[in-house]
Amino acid sequence: MKPTKLVSDSPSNILLAETNRCVSCGLCLPHCPTYRITLSEADSPRGRIALISGVASGRIPMNSRFVQHIDGCLTCRSCEAVCPSNVAYGQLVDNTRALMAASLLSPLEDKTAIQKSWLRVIVEKEFIAKPTRFDALRPLLRFYQKLGLQRLMNKSGLLKKTKLATLNTQLPHIHMPRTSSGKADVSKSWSKIYFPIGKPRGEVGLFLGCVARLADAETHNASIYVLNRLGYTVHVPPMQTCCGALHQHGGDTKTTAQLAQQNVEAFNRLNLHAIITTASGCGAQLAEYHSDFSTKVVDISKFLVAADGWEDIKITPLQYEIMVHDPCTLRNVLHSSKYPYTLLTRIPGARVIPLAGNDQCCGAAGTYFLDQPVMAKTLVSDKITALNNSNAHFLVTSNIGCTMHISSTLRNTNSKIEVLHPVTLLARQMNMLS
Repeated sequence: MKPTKLVSDSPSNILLAETNRCVSCGLCLPHCPTYRITLSEADSPRGRIALISGVASGRIPMNSRFVQHIDGCLTCRSCEAVCPSNVAYGQLVDNTRALMAASLLSPLEDKTAIQKSWLRVIVEKEFIAKPTRFDALRPLLRFYQKLGLQRLMNKSGLLKKTKLATLNTQLPHIHMPRTSSGKADVSKSWSKIYFPIGKPRGEVGLFLGCVARLADAETHNASIYVLNRLGYTVHVPPMQTCCGALHQHGGDTKTTAQLAQQNVEAFNRLNLHAIITTASGCGAQLAEYHSDFSTKVVDISKFLVAADGWEDIKITPLQYEIMVHDPCTLRNVLHSSKYPYTLLTRIPGARVIPLAGNDQCCGAAGTYFLDQPVMAKTLVSDKITALNNSNAHFLVTSNIGCTMHISSTLRNTNSKIEVLHPVTLLARQMNMLS
């Protein structure tokens, strides 16, 4: 959702105008993940729109019950895909959360329902909004993992009653960035530029994100490798920052706008054919910046499907079943869910199959798995069952949050299925050294 649309002199009027577009037809209900679980009207898009209309008009208070139902929304935007009235539901919920954060309509006794913990505030302001600081954490977390402390903390239960327990469980293996020479495990951050191998075909920028910068370096390394092999120069602007999605969904409009401006300035300094994203959540946010920037934003799988140079690439066969998970943002916002399938068919022998229930959110949804752990576990359970009943060796997904959520839940069932990005699997078959 465009950050510039969040700021207005009359936020209540903006909310009312959008809620009035809803004709209460109910076509959205069977597509809403939370409604399918609770069967509560207040946990459906139609019900939440009615609640927002009531608060914006002053007919009902913004109390803890209202906050509960709004925060229960995953912002998966499946409802938008089927809405005959084209209600901008995702934008509506974000604007509502901005109103909640400002506490403009909230009585004093209910403000505690809206306030964030001090730890959450520090992480969002000092790390998420300043993602280069994650580079300092990378070697520390690798040391933590190599010593076996992550496994020890999981088994000990010392973190059991805290959100740190979930983070510790979901923390993937931490990789180091590749240097411009192609070597890994020797650099704390990415080089500014990675030159192509063979015939030059264009200049692209790679967006790193915040959490993905730390937790999904393997995918960034794989993307650089594949793009270079196809002849693309890859720029990684050091001044880029978080896309702003987490702040926007949390109602922090000021920080959202600041991050957007910083990213625009970082990438617009370069003459790029495209701005590549590897996490669909980030891609969805960047794609809704202003048009002269967003038109260059493209998901890595979509870009590679259309790229030239494949005739010179040798890809090792893989005689395994690969299941594909469709992240909500890739399907409902970027409308690019078909491209990972097409890309993976380049691997000889691979059997590419969609994961059952791809029309439903896995429950990761940014920080939702931390804020709403019970619902998140419920939503992912059907996917875990489908995977464990399959013959799949790999599950590929194009969003780091989905990767962490699904893979950690799979590990709890002692599953051997590996969860990774489609480009990472492709790069392996192109003989990329990890």
